Amino acid sequence: MNIEAKYKRILKIVQDKLTCSAHNLDHVFRVYKLCLLLAKYEEDVDLEILIPSALLHDIARVEESQDKTGKIDHAILGSVIAENILRNLEYEEEKIEKIKHCIITHRFRTGNEPNSIEAKILFDSDKLDVIGASGIARTFMLAGQFGQRLTVNDPLNDYLKSNTVENGRLKDVSKHTPFIEYEVKFKKIPDKLYTKKAKEIGKERLNFMKEYFDRLKLEIDGMK
Repeated sequence: MNIEAKYKRILKIVQDKLTCSAHNLDHVFRVYKLCLLLAKYEEDVDLEILIPSALLHDIARVEESQDKTGKIDHAILGSVIAENILRNLEYEEEKIEKIKHCIITHRFRTGNEPNSIEAKILFDSDKLDVIGASGIARTFMLAGQFGQRLTVNDPLNDYLKSNTVENGRLKDVSKHTPFIEYEVKFKKIPDKLYTKKAKEIGKERLNFMKEYFDRLKLEIDGMK
């Protein structure tokens, strides 16, 4: 089976697997396109590692979203699921391990550090898609999917103690809000990125996002 046929098989599996509104095939394609963009600004990028990593990075998102304990990490579980898929497609063991590394380390809250250029590009691409205009859209898609409120009355620190576990993973997504996600995650993203081009894009996207949330808060408070 040639490489293009393998990508098509992977895409079909991902399409059937991902039913989350904000982590569907559209998100996968945006991350894939960002990966290709960032790869142009880096040297010695192995696209045969990067492309399947991008396509499979959220393969376990549904399992995590349905877990109310906060114990399932889709990056770690996803690497296991991806390993089985890649082995069935007769990928070499060395490539499987490199792709698994990319998937395990793409998670913002996991704490595993990407150490290959492909893993860093995937991490950056996935983070860029959660900020800016696309990030705002995805945030409210998730809010609608899980019945989240716009704001909560509890102080932020109290909320984080009651609804997060190790590395900031959520126990109950329905108790989360777009504003909390902005405060605890989005604001930090540009400083967490690895590649120069991603940092440039990230700062621009975050500026747009800040303007939006500042305006939304004023409207919620009846000031606009």
